[in-house]
Amino acid sequence: MPSSPVPVLFDIDPVAAMRWQRQQPHVSPWLHEEVAQRMLQRLDVIRLQPEQWLHWQPEQGGLKAHEALLHRYSQARAWQMPGSSSPAPCSIDMLWANMVLDKAIDPRDVLAQWRRLLSHDGFVMFSVLGPGSSPELRSLYQARGWAPPCHAFTDIHDWGDMLHQAGFSDVVMDAEYLTLTFATPERLVQELRELGVNLHPDRFPSLRGRRWRDKLYQVLSERLADPGQKGQLALTFEIIYGHAFKPAPRVRVSSSSAVSLQDMRAMLRKGGTEN
Repeated sequence: MPSSPVPVLFDIDPVAAMRWQRQQPHVSPWLHEEVAQRMLQRLDVIRLQPEQWLHWQPEQGGLKAHEALLHRYSQARAWQMPGSSSPAPCSIDMLWANMVLDKAIDPRDVLAQWRRLLSHDGFVMFSVLGPGSSPELRSLYQARGWAPPCHAFTDIHDWGDMLHQAGFSDVVMDAEYLTLTFATPERLVQELRELGVNLHPDRFPSLRGRRWRDKLYQVLSERLADPGQKGQLALTFEIIYGHAFKPAPRVRVSSSSAVSLQDMRAMLRKGGTEN
């Protein structure tokens, strides 16, 4: 059956998203670093050893993970976007993007840019929050008539569709759920602030007062306390992982075929044409 149309993410405020992408945090969020470690384990099944790789928004995605990647691929040249002293070439063997694509204004544009940066047979590896994230918090806000606490997140099947439509191959997607617990509502709110900002266009448009903050802490303590975790406050996150390759060009042999020099070199390395 044909793929469903890729949804346009209208629920992200583009101005707020651009402002967030320009931020350079000194410490990466704990959850992002944890997800990055799980992504690193997934690299074990990929045989390609990149000669050049690019880290997409490392400050947001995990500075500890960046150091781990530098150690893992110590002989490779590393680039950062943004942050490189010069533009990265369009011959990257691996593009790493941890927990940042779900904050893009239109991820299809980002995927197209990634494909241009990758060499033929290069691969992308990324992670994002899924729609099963923070159901406890969204339910709590909805029950009290408050504006949404976060923007909606894209489903795993739609990410797969977008990768295929962007021209990637050998797409592999999987997901898991992580539950974080917090001793106090103050610590929970601190973690959420470190994870990111609310990019929903219908979010509360101004600053909240202390009375609302105190009410929020009270409601969080009452609604999110998990008896099985000794009363700690539990919050669930769906983590979606994906990796895909940029396929080498293949042309049909006919009486007359035009192939660029770059594509011809890639086909010779790959070994063959299509009959």
